[in-house]
Amino acid sequence: MLMSEKKAIVVGASSGIGREVARLLLAEGWRLGIAARREERLSELKSEAPGRVVTATIDVTQPDAEERLQELVERLGGMDLYFHASGVGHQNRTLKADIELHTMETNAAGFTRMVGAAYRYFAKQGGGHIAAITSIAGTKGLGPAPSYSATKAMQNVYLQALEQQANSRELKIRFTDIRPGFVDTALLDGDFRYPMMLKPESVARDILSAIHHRRHIQIIDWKYRLLTSLWKRIPRCLWRHLRI
Repeated sequence: MLMSEKKAIVVGASSGIGREVARLLLAEGWRLGIAARREERLSELKSEAPGRVVTATIDVTQPDAEERLQELVERLGGMDLYFHASGVGHQNRTLKADIELHTMETNAAGFTRMVGAAYRYFAKQGGGHIAAITSIAGTKGLGPAPSYSATKAMQNVYLQALEQQANSRELKIRFTDIRPGFVDTALLDGDFRYPMMLKPESVARDILSAIHHRRHIQIIDWKYRLLTSLWKRIPRCLWRHLRI
């Protein structure tokens, strides 16, 4: 199949990494179905290639999100790649309940809803590729962002479990778990200044490379590969006393 015939769905395409990945896919000749909670933010992206882009309003926390995804796939004419870029993240040093619960609804329940829908579609179709942005935050529990790091660890394990299940069922579904470090997007807006910030444009290029090379796990970038390797080696008895 020619690259120009490939079809991808990008959920969370209205800003940040999702938007940049969608732009790169368009430049490569893909047909796209792009979705976000606010569809009006997708119009500019659609204007870059109106004949190859269809849009939809999808809120991953809502029960109708799977149905809306199915409708978008039908309008696109199929799906070869599902790219999940939808998510929220906040520091919550005082453990405000609304922040914790909203993060769980989006990053845990919403993630499961959408990735599960893509998995079932590809199982029925006979194959496909699921790529999702998780985070290095899933490596260890981070005190400033409890629900965020917990949901990212859940996403890592969920993708691992689906990959094992797909192989057991002899399904031709590929998975790419994308774990960026801190990226300069609206997700990290606020007073706190994060170290080693990455640009969404360069992160998107690394993501496309990981997808094309069928990477199972891609930590972005080399600095964060070193950092997470160090984190994994810190004993829990020391980690719990670190001041982050």
